[in-house]
Amino acid sequence: MTKNLLPNKTDDPSEWYIRVIQLAELADYGPSKGTMIMRPYSYAIWEYIQKAFDNMIKEYGVENAYFPLFIPMSYLEREASHVEGFAPELAVVTHGGGQKLEEALVVRPTSETIINASFTKWVQSHRDLPIMLNQWCNAVRWEKRTLPFLRTSEFLWQEGHTVHATHEEAISMQRYALDSYAKLYREYFALDGYIGRKSKLETFAGADETLTYETMLPSGKALQSCTSHDLGQNFAKAFDTQFQDENGDNQYVWQTSWGLSTRSIGGLIMGHGDNNGLVLPPRLAPTQVVIVPINLKETTREYVKTLEKQMRTAGIRTKSDMRDDERFGYKLNKWEVKGVPLIVKVGDNEVAANKATIKRRDNSQETIVDLANVESEVRQLLENVQSSLLANSRRVRDENTREASNYEEMKQILADHKGFVKVYWNDNPKIEAKIKEETKAVSRCCIEENAQGTDFYTGEPASEIWLFAQSY
Repeated sequence: MTKNLLPNKTDDPSEWYIRVIQLAELADYGPSKGTMIMRPYSYAIWEYIQKAFDNMIKEYGVENAYFPLFIPMSYLEREASHVEGFAPELAVVTHGGGQKLEEALVVRPTSETIINASFTKWVQSHRDLPIMLNQWCNAVRWEKRTLPFLRTSEFLWQEGHTVHATHEEAISMQRYALDSYAKLYREYFALDGYIGRKSKLETFAGADETLTYETMLPSGKALQSCTSHDLGQNFAKAFDTQFQDENGDNQYVWQTSWGLSTRSIGGLIMGHGDNNGLVLPPRLAPTQVVIVPINLKETTREYVKTLEKQMRTAGIRTKSDMRDDERFGYKLNKWEVKGVPLIVKVGDNEVAANKATIKRRDNSQETIVDLANVESEVRQLLENVQSSLLANSRRVRDENTREASNYEEMKQILADHKGFVKVYWNDNPKIEAKIKEETKAVSRCCIEENAQGTDFYTGEPASEIWLFAQSY
């Protein structure tokens, strides 16, 4: 166990993950199986994620809306592959007000169907297009095996839904959404990953194509961080969503949907955390700087107050910890567990010299700065932490990506190292199902489409390069 009562992350990543969530006060278990209470600290992280991504999609013209939580079962049944794909995970309401309902209601697993019903009413002419909507909401998928943030029966997310006059416009939207996710993960989460296309087996139920951003966590397991779908005209035909084009002919709309959930916070925890707790990237950290006085003399208190005000005025998210019921060392440990990027230590020496001692959470390096320069120094340190975390994530991704030329090599890599296995492969659902059964690994995404090689499983010519991995 470490000084913060955490197990070693490398030796026992699962127990480390559960304990750090508890000690950092991120979440608690809900009363129902698979549910989770997001405590203020994790919800604040989610709010910064929301703000960043909301700005990105609004630049493209996407607007926020909200649709009902309860979806008539008949809506899901209109798109056969959609209901088949979600059937095992549905939570269904059969009674209300003490009486049996005439039609069962599904608690929202995703909203393609109910939103499409509205699109059908709202779209008449090409002049009504495009409609580009997003909603921030909860969703319910009845998971058998649950884990806080990474896999819960209820989760928070955003889901974008758009309708377009042409397939080209829909594809542009699909790609913009995915590029925005990649930007969010790299610039805010500081988690590098691979962009690619999902296999036939892993494509979203009801979609023609699913694009994904896949990250690799230090445990050697991959995380599907988000998805963006080209829905083609599948839901349009199921709901008869048509418009009259410029020539007066009726056409079905082309659609996309795309989503990012609170499982992203699970990736953040696993991706950067260490044996001392969370390590948060500054751009998503609820508190970027915490000032901890070494003593509680009046001169020290006043110095800390001045420093805190100076930082807050500069727009740096800052707190001070001047409680008198905890020792200095305990406070340092607590803020380390919570992953605050910078810890400022203030004692007699700092007050006398008009300086501050700043410790980075990610690498424990300390810097002594003059109070006159503290704002610019802190800003630079925060940027350094952000870029260092991204570089480390890229290193983890690259070190955990290995090539295999045949199935035996793949199995050996997965047994010895886990991580991503890069192979030439012709997408085949039956073969993928067999690989999953034998190795617990599935395809994560196709990262190159115009290559020349040999299928690692069949030995036939192959033109696509794929990543396989075990995953959360």
